[in-house]
Amino acid sequence: MPSLTDEQRAALASVLATGPRVRKLARQFERAGHEFYLVGGSVRDALMGRLGNDLDYTTSARPDEIEALVRSVTSAVWDVGREFGTIACRIREDDGSEWVVEITTFRADSYADHTRKPDVIFGDHLGGDLIRRDFTVNAMALRVSDAELLDPFGGLADLVTEVIRTPAAAELSFSDDPLRMMRAARFVSQLGFHPDPEVVAAMTGMASRITIVSAERIRDELVKLLLTDNPRPGLNLLVDTGLAEIVLPELPALKMERDEHNRHKDVYEHTLTVLDQAIELEKARGHEPDLVNRLAAIFHDIGKPRTRKFEPGGKVSFHHHDVVGAKLTTKRMQALRFSTQETKSVAKLVELHLRFHGYADGEWTDSAVRRYVRDAGDQLERLHILTRSDCTTRNVRKAQALRRAYEELEWRIDELAAREELESIRPDLDGTQIMEVLGIGPGPVVGQAYKFLLERRLEDGPLGEERATRELLQWWAARES
Repeated sequence: MPSLTDEQRAALASVLATGPRVRKLARQFERAGHEFYLVGGSVRDALMGRLGNDLDYTTSARPDEIEALVRSVTSAVWDVGREFGTIACRIREDDGSEWVVEITTFRADSYADHTRKPDVIFGDHLGGDLIRRDFTVNAMALRVSDAELLDPFGGLADLVTEVIRTPAAAELSFSDDPLRMMRAARFVSQLGFHPDPEVVAAMTGMASRITIVSAERIRDELVKLLLTDNPRPGLNLLVDTGLAEIVLPELPALKMERDEHNRHKDVYEHTLTVLDQAIELEKARGHEPDLVNRLAAIFHDIGKPRTRKFEPGGKVSFHHHDVVGAKLTTKRMQALRFSTQETKSVAKLVELHLRFHGYADGEWTDSAVRRYVRDAGDQLERLHILTRSDCTTRNVRKAQALRRAYEELEWRIDELAAREELESIRPDLDGTQIMEVLGIGPGPVVGQAYKFLLERRLEDGPLGEERATRELLQWWAARES
């Protein structure tokens, strides 16, 4: 085991020197005769100099005892999963700092062969708890009583060499909890580490075991991976080991397809580049990591394998891959139990991601700008990011032309927005006014009239109530005749 550096020793000492209420919590467990350790990601992050305000502890106390001891320090207590041995609390110090603390009973559980839920077994000692943890860098513990670092599986060494390795044999670890294979991919991206060859081999050989894990748990790990600063290495690991064939089969399906320019890069590499560029644009435009934006980047071309057609002269076309891709996106996101709103938003972006290119070579009319904004709706900013990111050509002149064209579009949108309410484009007359003008009651005709006025609004901009009334009456007369 490598020696702790002075910086690491100071970091661990600073964790134990957190506010007086957190220290009081630790003393309560010690006085009750329970072992109490800072553990897992909290130790790892402290050693890496990146500890946040979340603290994870493990203890010999059972859940009811944990809750009673925690309530002696704070009233902000909640049950994360009593059946899994976890109680959480929020501790606010006098200096305004706040800590979210999770405390879990020593665990020694595993999956049965064909179940989607682990058998929960509480353990009696720290060693049994640490060996069941996912990776060695998460299997270190800091004993609160004397600040001793306990590292029975070489986590500190793996932290130094930046390796993702399992405490027990990888096959056994992934058999006990197959979701750890997804976590391996996530940590490759989150920490910037590389997987141990044994881990890669076990993931490849045991990929099919992921099918016993619920869609919700798979989704949550995929979300965590996508929201890292660099999802590409983790996604590559899922594809290379065959896990993606099961959890996200549309992604590896892109690997065999050449891009629409029939050049050296395939659609899979293009997709990951779009994702990289979308993340860069998120940051450049002042946004937090955006799941919908990143899913749209991943899914935007998944309709291409279904729509590929070889044209005369050796060219390849993917007609309507945007529409087909939107349907495939909806199906996959529903299978992974994403929310209805997230699914609709991502599918909408996939369906609209080519809309800009219909106007890219010509001048944007006011009508075209209004329709673009209307169709994008509340996804306009994300559509800006996706469309800009979708340019991965190495032709510098073409890339510059596309960038200028989209900058012009955004400028035109801002210009029109200053004159018109583009965010809420609607006819100049509402349904009640339409019925009053035409002297009719509710019915399908009102919807037809509304649609007519909306088209006039999109074509010419705000008409004003007087002109809208006049044109509505003209439409009505023509309809009657």
